[in-house]
Amino acid sequence: MDFTVDQVFAAGGDALAQAYADPALYETLVGLPKLSTPEVVDHKVEGTTVRLAVRYRFVGELSAAVTAVIDPRKLSWVERSEHDLATRQIRYRMVPDHYGDRLQSRGTCAITDRTNGGSVRTVTGMLKVKALIVGGAVERAIVSGLREHLAAEVPLVEEFVVTEG
Repeated sequence: MDFTVDQVFAAGGDALAQAYADPALYETLVGLPKLSTPEVVDHKVEGTTVRLAVRYRFVGELSAAVTAVIDPRKLSWVERSEHDLATRQIRYRMVPDHYGDRLQSRGTCAITDRTNGGSVRTVTGMLKVKALIVGGAVERAIVSGLREHLAAEVPLVEEFVVTEG
């Protein structure tokens, strides 16, 4: 399943790119829907390139059909991302802690300035769940949760940019 999600921010593009590359941001992302607080497991800076590894855990509700094939306690993954601060481009891939043979996801994020001020972060990706009968339903549920998560994330990122920037 391919997806695209736009997040609109009052913050400028450079400040936003810096925020998403800062490990301190992720500990402020508390109480977001369906995911626990992210945990930064690796952070490296090489010039204008930042590599991050952030662990996420799913804590939302799943249907009985989904839990028949997937243990919700094993729904965690590490998002490995490479942030190019000069171009404000991010490449990412999800590496599941469990079910690595059933879940694949990768994509990009691009941060662009808006003509009337602020910026837009466009998240584009591919998500594939290999599960008989329920695979498509799981993909739709994950992408729906992602959209909800990214929308709820905006005010927390905005606050981080203001207080840390």
